[in-house]
Amino acid sequence: MAKILDLQAEVRTQSGTGAVKRMRKAGTIPAALYGRKVKAASIQVHGKTFSKLLEGSASDNILVSLKIAGSSEDQLALVQEVQHDYLRGGILHIDFHAVAADEEIHANVPVTMIGEAKGLKQGGLVEAIHHEIEVRCLPKDLPESIQIDVTNLEVGKGIHVSEITFPEGVTCHLGGDVVIVMCEEPKVEVEPEPTAAAAAPAAGAKPAAGAKPAAAAAAKPAAKK
Repeated sequence: MAKILDLQAEVRTQSGTGAVKRMRKAGTIPAALYGRKVKAASIQVHGKTFSKLLEGSASDNILVSLKIAGSSEDQLALVQEVQHDYLRGGILHIDFHAVAADEEIHANVPVTMIGEAKGLKQGGLVEAIHHEIEVRCLPKDLPESIQIDVTNLEVGKGIHVSEITFPEGVTCHLGGDVVIVMCEEPKVEVEPEPTAAAAAPAAGAKPAAGAKPAAAAAAKPAAKK
């Protein structure tokens, strides 16, 4: 299950482009906290601390316990979105979705395949049709990944949602007949046969040096003895 990680935060009192630039230069990341049962708030977190938290997580579904300075209670939240600066590096902004311990959440959980499929020995290719599965559960039951055992998967066969064992307290948003993993049949490359046009000499083509036309060879009389 996903771990709940502690994260220090502060209320953000300044806004605007200039204030945000100064904030990032000082090593903090602007963020927003929102949810159905909380009042939306602008906050900020320490950049290096959050980056380490992100790197150490095995999943994009990160649950944090926000310890906001000046607040008497911690706020449980799911990291909803992280905006990266792909040109200069670093993180531009974070969205936190506030949740309650008894509130069911929706999250996309990555698929992890375990075992070696029988179809691989038959030349097949195992492929994940869905790399993530949307699940519903309480925050405490949120898994880091959904493990699928592909050991008995044969060529031409697939694993459906109905065949997956989900952790206790976790339900899937997809229908039971949806294929999650498939073992594709081996692809055989067939070399194209030369066509008649390709086998015959092209019109107007000159004969090879020293070669005589067939008609001329046939018209030449046999040598006298």
